[in-house]
Amino acid sequence: MAEAFYLPLGQDRFQPTEHTSGPWTPQAQHFGPPSALLVRALEAIPSERETQLGRVTIEILGPAPLRELTVTARLERPGRSVELLSAELLAGSRAVARASAWRLSSNDTGAVAAGAAAPLPAVADCGQARWPSDWLGGYLHAMEWRTARGDLCDPGPAAVWARQRVPLVDGEKPSALQRLFTVADSANGVSNRLDPSQWWFINPELTVHILREPIGEWIGLDAATVIGPAGVGTATSTLHDEGGQVATGSQALLVRRRESAAQRP
Repeated sequence: MAEAFYLPLGQDRFQPTEHTSGPWTPQAQHFGPPSALLVRALEAIPSERETQLGRVTIEILGPAPLRELTVTARLERPGRSVELLSAELLAGSRAVARASAWRLSSNDTGAVAAGAAAPLPAVADCGQARWPSDWLGGYLHAMEWRTARGDLCDPGPAAVWARQRVPLVDGEKPSALQRLFTVADSANGVSNRLDPSQWWFINPELTVHILREPIGEWIGLDAATVIGPAGVGTATSTLHDEGGQVATGSQALLVRRRESAAQRP
């Protein structure tokens, strides 16, 4: 097995490896790696000044298969201080996901920075995390997980530290934001309130607001899920590096009782 989430094929084409497969089925990817691949494309769009991605939204249009993918990206709306970017992930002719991002000009606001969440317990003080026994490997095994708060096998809010065991793209060192997005889509799994053998809680989108780029390999994810009365929920998360909060994430959730695996949305 290749030691990366994706093998580059040239001309913006990538072959997913088994490391990308999600916990529900080995035929579809966990959307952490595809989200990071879209961010990689957004980061490659040239800029004439020092900038930072301030908000990225990933619209999940369908399952991401474990076959060749193509990624494209472009500048939608240029500007001196604020720019709108977009990217698309294709499996053949089918759009699997689209990303939109606001890229903002950078300046020094360190003297007035305020309002960040309290830091998570240090990585060194956290034990090995455990996932439900019937969740499949692939992505979960390609990441190292440590529990900072709660228990991933129990319902309710929880916090974890995670880092990649493998690169995003073979032969490349992942960027700070690529590491962030490889983890960010896990909030609904980390904070699930329902028995996953009885319920779906699937997110059709991921939105991350970024305060700064994380430093180091470890990404902290402090997540909570709220379930409404009409089959809709929200998973929210605070994302950290070992120095403190770096971003805030959210996912809209489709909540539905599982009748059979064949009826997955």
